[in-house]
Parts: sequence; structure tokens; C-alpha cells
Amino acid sequence: MAYIGKEPTAVPLTSTDLNDGIITSAKIADGTIALADLSATGTKDATTFLRGDNSFAEAGGGKVLQVVTNESTSTFSTTSTTFTYVSGMPSLSITPSSTSSKILLFANLGAIEIQDSGDGYVTFFRDSTDLGNSTFGFISHQFSSNHRFAMGTINHLDSPSSTSSLTYQLRVRSLGTQFIIGNSCKISITAIEIGA
Repeated sequence: MAYIGKEPTAVPLTSTDLNDGIITSAKIADGTIALADLSATGTKDATTFLRGDNSFAEAGGGKVLQVVTNESTSTFSTTSTTFTYVSGMPSLSITPSSTSSKILLFANLGAIEIQDSGDGYVTFFRDSTDLGNSTFGFISHQFSSNHRFAMGTINHLDSPSSTSSLTYQLRVRSLGTQFIIGNSCKISITAIEIGA
């Protein structure tokens, strides 16, 4: 607009100069706000996202962080009446990345045999800690005649609250007879670390 005489001095607008509803749309040019300009808390990087509470966080929990497995096709037996680790049976070591991680355990026991009448029991141990029932473990097989077979699988979700190396084993015990596990079928143990 053309002026007669001297042009007035420009004065910036303030919030009191604008009534509600006057500005109906506005756009900030793309790329004008940098990551460093955000006031959100937390670590701002390629592995996090901005949450609704104005904080950066990693994507939700329940992530598989690592998988460790061990297997054998040998035959193992015991007449021990207390839970024992039979040398050579599959075992594994895993080091959790966080104390909040859980360890999901799976075991395939192959063919299980009782010679003569008796009972057989299988459990998981974490180091020296029995994770199952101290008497019956996680699985029991009770047979009343010679050379009875069964197949077995067990699983357990462990909360070790540790970042140290942990050893998981299958241990077995027999009651009154020889307990045979594997029987040349594949026997395996698998540990999966689940992030919180």
C-alpha cells in the first residue's frame, strides 16, 4: 500500500492483537524444527520414538533378544533317586542382557523308558536351583510293566533377575528302577531371552 508522507514504524503483533478463531490454519515449513529443538526427555536416537507423554522410549517390550539351544541323539539313563544331571545331556549357558529379562525354556525329551515298574521325573535347573517341584519336577512318567515308552516335552518361563551367565540343565531322577531318556531320539533344550 502506498503512503502519503512518512511510512509508519512496523510493530510486531502480540497475542492480544489476535482474537480466537482469526487464524484457521498455519503451517511450519518442513525441516525447520530439528531433533535438538524438542524439549522431550529421554534418549533421542534412531532406536527410540516420541511417546504421548513427551518422552523418548524404545519400542514396546516382549522382544526376543537371543536364542540358545543344545541337542543330542544319545541315550542317557539313571537310577538316582534324587534329581541328577547325567553327564552329556544337553545343557546350555545364557547371559541375560537385563535383570528384567525373562528366559523361556523348552525341552524335547525324545523317547522316555522305564525298565521294570517304577516312576521317572524330569525338571529344569538354573545353576543349583530346581525350577520345578522338588519331588515331581515338571514331568513324571509312571509305568507298571517292563519297557514302557512315552514322549515328553516341557517348558517354563524363568525370571532370573540376573545379568550373569546362567547354566540351564535338565535333571532326572528315578524311583525304584532305571529311567532312560533320549533313547537315540533327539533330545534338546532351548532358552529364549525375552526383553521386558
